[in-house]
Amino acid sequence: MKRILVTGCNGQLGRAINKEYAQEDIAFINTDVAEGEGVISLDITDVNAVLSCVEETKPDVIINCAAHTNVDACESQWDLAYKINAIGARNLSIAAEKTNAKLIHVSTDYVFPGTSPQPLTEFDTPDPISAYGKTKWEGENFVREFSTKHFILRTAWLYGDGKNFVKTMLKLAETHDTVSVVSDQYGSPTSAVELAKMIHFLEPTENYGTYHATCEGQCSWADFAVEIFKKAGKDTKVNYITTEEYNSPAKRPAYSILDNYMLRLTSGDAFLMADWKDALDVYMKELF
Repeated sequence: MKRILVTGCNGQLGRAINKEYAQEDIAFINTDVAEGEGVISLDITDVNAVLSCVEETKPDVIINCAAHTNVDACESQWDLAYKINAIGARNLSIAAEKTNAKLIHVSTDYVFPGTSPQPLTEFDTPDPISAYGKTKWEGENFVREFSTKHFILRTAWLYGDGKNFVKTMLKLAETHDTVSVVSDQYGSPTSAVELAKMIHFLEPTENYGTYHATCEGQCSWADFAVEIFKKAGKDTKVNYITTEEYNSPAKRPAYSILDNYMLRLTSGDAFLMADWKDALDVYMKELF
């Protein structure tokens, strides 16, 4: 029986992965910061704890969904962000290599500066502009340095079973006739379900390397909000504002559309991520 260790199992992607593999004969080793029913407490920033857990549970695959993803908080919590996003990735890479396990590490579009006029492939050069992006980029580098059998999947604007932009907009719609949303940052909203499918597709293979893993298509955050309200049947209006008007602590890429180039080169039409509007439609129907 295949054994898969998941870090950050209580997060949106961790939950989606467990559901994605539900019909298979898989032994899941679910870990998170806090212990719970069927969940092992694991601090990925502690290399000895990671080595002990991995050597004891002997997974065939490690899927790292754990991350410090609060982009603004990372600016004032640099050490914590670096420990989780970079050192944590290093520790898991060392453990994976020591036990000959495959490592699937989830990264982000924020490793890019957002200045490209066209979609970014895996062969474009990262140059992160925020603490979050910088620590995730360092995490990628550690994975490449210490793990031979690795997949790095860069995703963007993730939503699923948990706190996310979709639910935030729907909650605001309950009490607001109009919401102000940034209109000059462009990305690809990505369903955790779709990302879990891509992980499931790549995991059994030996097609190691770095992959972009976002739903197809692009929009601004404001466009995303409009689509959410439309699908939810809400009359809430969206006030399009600039990044400067929003005035957040962390810099964000203005344009970070990822081209799933490696996936197409590797798999052809065997697997493609869904269009972001179609994936959102599936998600919204489940919510309602």
